[in-house]
Amino acid sequence: MPDWLSSPLIVLLPTAFFTLALYSFLYNDNPFFKFAEHVFAGLSAGYYVGLIFQSVIVQQLYVPLTQDGRYLLIFPGALGLLLFARFFPRIGWLTRIPLAFVIGSTAGITFIQQLHGLILPQVASTILPLTSINNVLIVVGVLSTLIYFFFSKPHTGPLGWVASGGIGFIMVAFGAHFGYTVMARVSLLIGRIQFLLVDWLHIAS
Repeated sequence: MPDWLSSPLIVLLPTAFFTLALYSFLYNDNPFFKFAEHVFAGLSAGYYVGLIFQSVIVQQLYVPLTQDGRYLLIFPGALGLLLFARFFPRIGWLTRIPLAFVIGSTAGITFIQQLHGLILPQVASTILPLTSINNVLIVVGVLSTLIYFFFSKPHTGPLGWVASGGIGFIMVAFGAHFGYTVMARVSLLIGRIQFLLVDWLHIAS
């Protein structure tokens, strides 16, 4: 193998180019950004096609069907093939059959996951003894927020005061969520800048 193929610059130079090309959109939309965007989209699509083919079609369908004798997998395999019927107008209606199974099973599984993983734990977390300021804030915040979304009665009088408090708690929650998102994006930016200044320029020089 030639020495230049084992050089770190072979990896660092394309990485630095695509990093700068993507961030060039901050100045203006340009051909470098479009090229990097298309390459990223193409690589992502190709990677996920290969990943799904290997992890789903091969490992969960072909291998159990041919080596383990699990012949009942013929039926989900056939349903998967019916998804491609949409490319043929005459039999495109067959696509509705596997889509019905996908939507129904996904809705059922997601409902149970959200119920046991999100809703019930959050309800349990708000049933607290009012023995500390934190517990009081949690209970008051949940109740006032729920009252804000109660539209069966006009938000006037004491009900309006509580609903206004709910707006405050909602704004605090949105602000915290937005701040967390900004911090995550800034951490990604710091990582890219560190790569350009330390890894790339240091080795390139």
